[in-house]
This record gives sequence, C-alpha cells and structure tokens, in this order.
Amino acid sequence: MSAEAATRPKFAGLNWLRELVLLPVIALVVVLGSVLTPNFLTVNNILNNVLVTSAVLGMVVIAESLILISGYFDLSLESVVGLAPAFAVWLVLPAAAGGIGLELNPIIAIVAMFVISVAVGLVNGFLIAKLRLNAFMVTLAMLILLRGLVLGISGGRTFSGLPDEFRWLGSTFILGVSVQVWILAIAFVVAAIFMRNHPTGRRIYAMGGNEDAAEAAGINTKRLTIGLFVAGAVIAAIAGLMLTSRIASVTASQGDGMIFTVFAAAVIGGISLNGGKGTVIGALTGVLLLGLIQNILTLTNVPSFWIDAIYGLIILAALVFGVVSERVRRSRGAA
Repeated sequence: MSAEAATRPKFAGLNWLRELVLLPVIALVVVLGSVLTPNFLTVNNILNNVLVTSAVLGMVVIAESLILISGYFDLSLESVVGLAPAFAVWLVLPAAAGGIGLELNPIIAIVAMFVISVAVGLVNGFLIAKLRLNAFMVTLAMLILLRGLVLGISGGRTFSGLPDEFRWLGSTFILGVSVQVWILAIAFVVAAIFMRNHPTGRRIYAMGGNEDAAEAAGINTKRLTIGLFVAGAVIAAIAGLMLTSRIASVTASQGDGMIFTVFAAAVIGGISLNGGKGTVIGALTGVLLLGLIQNILTLTNVPSFWIDAIYGLIILAALVFGVVSERVRRSRGAA
C-alpha cells in the first residue's frame, strides 16, 4: 500500500451523509423553538444572536476537531481564548487602565498575540510529540498555567476602553451580517476542503486512525502533531479576539469552561474521541445545534446553570448513540 493510499480517509458510498445526520434534529429544534417563543424564528434572532454567539465557539470547535481527528486533544484552547487578547490589550493600555504601560500600537500588539499563541502550541506539541507526554496532562497543565497568567496580568480586573482595532470584528457588518459569521463560514469551508482534499488532511486522518501505521507509511507524525497544536492555538487566538471584539472588553475569566461546550459540539457532530473519524462539517452541525438550544433556553428564561446540565446530557446521549451505531455497523459488516 502506498503512503498516499494509507492517508486516504474512508469516505465510501454515501458515508458523506453522516456529516448531515444532525440536520433532522436541528429542524426539530427549530420547530420547537418557534412554538415555545415567537421571538425565536426571526431573521434578527438567527443572524445576530444564534450565529454571532456561535461564531467564537465554532472557531474553537474547528481547532479542537482537527486535533481530535489526529488522535489527540487540547484542553488548553479555552485558556488561549482568554490569554491571547488579554496579553495584546495589556501591551496597549496605559498603566492607569491596567496595562503594562508600553502603549504599543494595537496592530503590533495583535501580532504579539499570535506570537504567544504559536509559542503555546509549540510547547504543547513538543511535549506531546517529542517527549511523548500524555496529552491530557500536558494540556491540562497548560490550561492552568495560562489561566494563572491571565489573572496575573489583569489583576483579576476587566480590561475595557479598547482601541478601535480590537472592536472592529464586533462592529462590522457585510451584507447585513456580522463579519464574525462570515469568518466562521469561511473557516469551516476552508477546513472542510483541507481535511477532505489536501494530502495533509488525509494524513491527519491516517495518524488518528493508527499512528504507528501512519509512520510506517512515511508520515512524519511528530511534525504533523506539533503543527496541529500550533494551528489549534492560533485559531483559538482568533476566537479570543472575536469574543473580545464582540463584548468590547477582556474579562479575567474569558474562555473559562468553554472547552466542555467545545467537546460537546464536536462529539455530537460525529467527531470521535478515539481519533481518525468525523468531519468538520459534522462538527459545524453540532455547533449550530448547541447554539439553537442555548438561544431557546435563554429566550424561555431557563436558568443558566441548567444549560450546563443539558449539555452534559447531550454529550452522554451522543456518546451512547455513537457506540451503538458503531456496533450496528460492525455487525452488519460481519454479516
């Protein structure tokens, strides 16, 4: 078997339909939402509430999905969402407003934000790929480290009074739609095409399916792993900038707890926690489903703490469904 053949994902027949398996559920949720509240099924609510609030989550889901398909996962992405913009704003604001006092040009600060996110990805990737440390422990430690850095540079305060460069993504509209929604749509299209058609995308699937076999087929799995963690951190930094732009501030707790919703969206979208399975488009349907559910719960005044419980039930249901469907598929294949 050639290296190219070994890296080709198993899309056969009508398997691509699995990407859209959540569409009937999404349609049912839309109908339910329109019945529960008249404010749900409106253009303003769908565009400016559901899609805009899902944009940040969707970007982090893209990052996590790429890493999950490769056979790893990254818990620290939620902390990058907080640290990256906090670090940039810290460099820009005067000392009186909580900054370090450098008062850098906002563009330079944004570049520095991406530099630090690349550094985070490099450290994660190196420790996991080169030193073979456990991905859970490495990224958990990084999550705690970055969260501490955010608290340290912010002093536990909220950065506000941001320059226009930090608020542009939250105040710009193209054809009546927030630029954040356009960014999310473009990111999903690019990621889907990359994973399905680019040789590197097929190598990611191969590595997630069987890393030893991928290495035997000539894939440099160590370099690929490091590249994925760097890419994930950069995408998470973009998501952090989008969130900061939307709320026009950076909170000391920005991104905290987001990773659980990210995993929920990825899992119910068909991304396997064991690696090598799932698609970016499937993950998008998971993002849309959770965005719709959260919007309905908010409009119907359901207490926010119940939302986490509902997400937990959704994850459990998705895991059970995935195991049952896989066993059914194997039994049919054996027959």
